[in-house]
Amino acid sequence: MQGHLKIRPIRKEDNKQVARLIREVMHQYECVGEGYSIEDPEVDNMFEYYEHERAVYYVIADETGKVYGGGGFDQLSGGDDTICELKKMYFYPEIRGKGLGKKMVHTCLERAKELGFDTCYLETVERMVEANSLYNKLGFKPLEKNMGCTGHSSCDAYYVREI
Repeated sequence: MQGHLKIRPIRKEDNKQVARLIREVMHQYECVGEGYSIEDPEVDNMFEYYEHERAVYYVIADETGKVYGGGGFDQLSGGDDTICELKKMYFYPEIRGKGLGKKMVHTCLERAKELGFDTCYLETVERMVEANSLYNKLGFKPLEKNMGCTGHSSCDAYYVREI
């Protein structure tokens, strides 16, 4: 891994690296096919998708611009305007377990609160054990079923937290 890593907003030139990150991590966890976020139309154009006033996508990158992780939020599709969804949070294995997930979630929640959200929802899969552990440690409460209309019918773990 090169240099010091920092969390910063996504740039247009990050799109290809972020798409590759999402696809590689989703394949690692066998989350491929209909009902998974890997099929979402924004995967190849994350900068453009998150380029509106109530959405933000961050990357974890070094000073050369190499992207190692990412995560963001947007208003929950099919939810009211006080609920955001934590979305597309994926890290390459070499940066997992170093506290960057916690830092990313806090960065997202802080900005979401500034933008007027008071609740954060997320969905994932149970086999992403590290992610589920992180969300539990950060005060997310498990839900019995999904919220909103995300289109991610293959997810099987749902969480919510007040901001």
